[in-house]
Amino acid sequence: MKIRTLLAAAAMLVAGAAMPAAAATQVTIGISGWTGFAPLTLAKESGIFEKHGLDVTLKKVPQASRPLAIASGDLQCAATTVETWIVWNASGVTTKQIFQLDKSYGADGIVARPDIKTVADLKGKTVASSAPGTSPYFLLAWVLNKNGMSTKDVNVVNLEPDAAAQAFLAGQNDAAVTYEPFISAVRDKPDQGHIIATTLDYPMVLDTVGCTPDFLKANPDAAKALADSYFEALDAIKNDPQKSYEIMGADVKQSAKEFEESAKYLKWADKAENKQFFTKDFIDFSNTASDLLLGMGLIKEKPDVSTLVDTSAVSD
Repeated sequence: MKIRTLLAAAAMLVAGAAMPAAAATQVTIGISGWTGFAPLTLAKESGIFEKHGLDVTLKKVPQASRPLAIASGDLQCAATTVETWIVWNASGVTTKQIFQLDKSYGADGIVARPDIKTVADLKGKTVASSAPGTSPYFLLAWVLNKNGMSTKDVNVVNLEPDAAAQAFLAGQNDAAVTYEPFISAVRDKPDQGHIIATTLDYPMVLDTVGCTPDFLKANPDAAKALADSYFEALDAIKNDPQKSYEIMGADVKQSAKEFEESAKYLKWADKAENKQFFTKDFIDFSNTASDLLLGMGLIKEKPDVSTLVDTSAVSD
């Protein structure tokens, strides 16, 4: 009897060994070189996503092109700012935000020539910024609005944040809207320009990861796996900052030291901060942002912001 039991157990072990491992969930996430998204790169490069059963491709796609990539199926998820999700959903690109990535504390801003001292001095000037419906354009509109102006008071030239900073340093345009790591290039060259407004003065850049409802429905464990991977990447940064900075910096051609400097101007959101954010801050900001987007003509009606999120990945 004992022999038969041992043989049966051995057969079960052999059968189990022969079974293929569960296939990893494949997902392509659209991002940019923004410092706040870097923990996603760390999770990819250090095997954290794989550990959580995910086969992740991080694809750099300009923010203005990301909704088209989502609509076409090239992307299942993306990282972008809270107000951008409002615009995308209003245009028919249905998505759900699943966790917060970061909040900018001076990492985004407007740079200008030395003779432009204040935001009011931008009136009639040429400002390089990404297209309407993107975070840099919204930042420009937000800052101008807070100073009694609008985008109609400036001449906007559409350039992505890296190109906007490069063009500015090359002597083009009166001002530019950009972010880390590119804004630090202007910090280092005060003879060419200076920073006249950042998210320290106007705290309004909040980044989240979101996915299509179809992807979330077909992969019910994916949202939690993505969020948990991100939180584990934040732990890795705390436990081995230099190695983490080296990995994240390499993706944007920065040294570990340069990346560390860029990261000082933002704060990544851990799980506890995610819970707090979605409880109140998200709702308040989304409602305020919706009012401004309505005034800008980027959306036709104010959305029910509760339909734009699925917080199950961070609520347990």
